[in-house]
Amino acid sequence: MKRLSTILLLASLAILAVGCSRETKYPVTEVSHPEWAESGVIYEVNVRQYTPEGTFAAFSKHLDRLSDLGVKILWLMPINPIGEYGRKGSLGSYYSVRDYYAVNPEFGNMNDFKALVDSCHVRGFKVVMDWVANHTSRDCAWTAEHPKWYKRSGDTLAVAYDWTDVALLDYANDSVRDAMIDAMSYWVKEGGIDGFRCDFASGPSVSFWNKCTKVLRSIKPDIFLLAEAEQPDLQEKAFDAYYSWQLMNCTYDLAAGKITADSLANFFLDYENNTGMPLNTIPMHFTTNHDQNSWHGTDRELYGDALKQFAVLSFVLPGMPMIYSGEEVSMDRRLRFFEKDTIDWSNDVDSMTVFYSNLISERNEHKCLWAMPDGGKMYVITNDRPKKVFSMERELEGDICLALFNFSDSEVTCTLGEHAATADSLFDLPAYGYRLIFSAGDPNAGVQREKPGLEVQ
Repeated sequence: MKRLSTILLLASLAILAVGCSRETKYPVTEVSHPEWAESGVIYEVNVRQYTPEGTFAAFSKHLDRLSDLGVKILWLMPINPIGEYGRKGSLGSYYSVRDYYAVNPEFGNMNDFKALVDSCHVRGFKVVMDWVANHTSRDCAWTAEHPKWYKRSGDTLAVAYDWTDVALLDYANDSVRDAMIDAMSYWVKEGGIDGFRCDFASGPSVSFWNKCTKVLRSIKPDIFLLAEAEQPDLQEKAFDAYYSWQLMNCTYDLAAGKITADSLANFFLDYENNTGMPLNTIPMHFTTNHDQNSWHGTDRELYGDALKQFAVLSFVLPGMPMIYSGEEVSMDRRLRFFEKDTIDWSNDVDSMTVFYSNLISERNEHKCLWAMPDGGKMYVITNDRPKKVFSMERELEGDICLALFNFSDSEVTCTLGEHAATADSLFDLPAYGYRLIFSAGDPNAGVQREKPGLEVQ
């Protein structure tokens, strides 16, 4: 059996195989990523639900635990004051921003925020701030002071979907662009943050983001920007990373039995055409986040007995793995979005803390698992049980990871095609099982990779 050697130039996945050279119609991102973004694991912090107090000071008591876990990037969900007009629930949506220059008093004040950022930096964390540029609350001062900054529906402020607690900004207005850039610059200069996760990044125009991120990088050259979007033109000049939503939906379907393992292999083999993403941009992989947990289901609801398997997959694929608050202690409930709903940190029934700690340690040790362009190239490996087993390999300068996943509910014995990690080809995998094999390459495997390129089977 020959290895499936379609180069997965998965935009950021930059997958390479053996054979003749190949041209691609897709550009390479102009963004130079911070090394800490390529190597780090990002952790989403829901400050409101993290502790009974729901404050910066209370969350800071968890920093040593998170440092022991091994995560290096902390993404704080929105910390700005929340609008009151049209508020949803008793506490409102984090994403209904009333004042871009202030801190939500429920969390503390600006000094408390700076103290948290300082504490994070002392421990080696990078701090990414959630930013809502697409809309404000309906009682934001801008709605009265600058009514022409907003889109309108007749005589009223326009809304999106059922977000009746927000008002859409109009990025055709240069004053909106300048005001938003000024506000974001404030948090880099005064708040000391290391980056932004940009909510609904597809809302504002690409030209705005290109201008905005250029300004931010002039202030802090190694700033990191994550787009809540899967939109190629955002990644060409503005953003370091993006949400891998197509992959998320594919894994949901695979866990639900709607598709089989070969669909996952085909997804990667055609990723470049599916997404059109520029090469070397970074996909962020995850099993859940604040939206998925609250609105679509817990990890167990979405993945069942295959939960750990899909978490491992998110770590070995080229890109940046993300962990949401509570995942590392087997949290198995949907957190209420507009109300207080404190995470229970005492019931790690699936030993997820040890599981994630080991995963992060392996990723730190093996640079082949980092994001592109410094991480290892990915190869889809053929096997004789393609409906049940997905197999892949990543390699960087002799550092190799062979990963096998059995996406079925029964034990499987499979034979692999051409691979470099080991001369072994026959593998047993339990139901919903996975196996990672790290090596410097087995000379008896018979794989020659000196001539990069493409050979299509």
